[in-house]
Amino acid sequence: MLESPWVYLIVIAIIIVVSLALYAIKLLKQLTLQTTRQKQAEVDRQLALNKHDKKILDSIIIIVRAMKEEQCDTSEGCWRLSVLLDSLKTSANHSAQFPAVFELYNAIKHMPILEARKKLEKRERMKLDLERVKTEAKLSDAVKDNIRDLHKYAVERVNTLSE
Repeated sequence: MLESPWVYLIVIAIIIVVSLALYAIKLLKQLTLQTTRQKQAEVDRQLALNKHDKKILDSIIIIVRAMKEEQCDTSEGCWRLSVLLDSLKTSANHSAQFPAVFELYNAIKHMPILEARKKLEKRERMKLDLERVKTEAKLSDAVKDNIRDLHKYAVERVNTLSE
């Protein structure tokens, strides 16, 4: 009876089915491992983004406090804040949230600074200073409101990211 071709075919079929089942189990384990690694990579990425943003927000809080205490020029503060806000990774659309800060930045960003400013003629520097001062005066109240709101926003975000 063991000589029957059906027995050999059945044994071969069982071997094939068991082999395929073992291969399927192996693939499922690999898929589970890959999924776990992807989830961990996403968690790690989010933690890195949160760490980056917390550092940026801490800097924003320092600048806002300096501006409130008039230790930092309004134009310089808005310049720094707009650059920092644009570098946040986990939130966006700050130009709509703090329009006066960005409006002042956009009005002065073309102005040369540091060595480039020193190379300008006195008359040109005075012209740019007048333009800057006029823009600051026009936006003063709105910038102060934005600074107050930005301080509250930054503190809340830091607290959220710290949790």
